[in-house]
Amino acid sequence: MCEFNVILDGKILFKDVVYAITDNNKVTVKNILGEAKEIKNCKITEVDVNATRLILTALKP
Repeated sequence: MCEFNVILDGKILFKDVVYAITDNNKVTVKNILGEAKEIKNCKITEVDVNATRLILTALKP
């Protein structure tokens, strides 16, 4: 299985992510333990399977 690190502004916000969904201006991610985190005012801009990272970009207000 492939688990991702969620990165925003060069900082890891959440590790071991196996699920991500976007809804309007927020991204919700879940890790392998089922723990969830909602990140508001951002979007997914890159998914790199080889580097196991999911990159988010903050949206301008």
